[in-house]
Amino acid sequence: MDKTSLLTDSHLDNYRQFFVDAVNTGCVWGLQSEEGWAQCDSEKYKDTLVIPFWSQPDYVEPHRQDEWSGYDIVAISLEEFLDDWLTGMHEDVLLAGINWDSDLNGDDYEPLDILYEFEQALGNS
Repeated sequence: MDKTSLLTDSHLDNYRQFFVDAVNTGCVWGLQSEEGWAQCDSEKYKDTLVIPFWSQPDYVEPHRQDEWSGYDIVAISLEEFLDDWLTGMHEDVLLAGINWDSDLNGDDYEPLDILYEFEQALGNS
């Protein structure tokens, strides 16, 4: 079975799954190269960059092509993601793409909104 099919056509369902998986595994996943972390332009906001993150390494693999073909799949501990990444991205005016499907379909989120969602998820786990 193709694991990317575990991501649904619903951006909201994929977003919700991100929090469940991240809390259960204790990490999130991104793409990194010698130049830094994979980024792309936001489709919603002009002159704003998005860093995509996924809740499973299998969800990341389809994205290692074209401009991201030289990138490695890298785990980020949930603690580091919550304590450093999200607040730093907010300060740098970067958005987060969450569990984008293999066609890069998904929404962009304000990092502090993601931090709030994690606080809710961790408070209820």
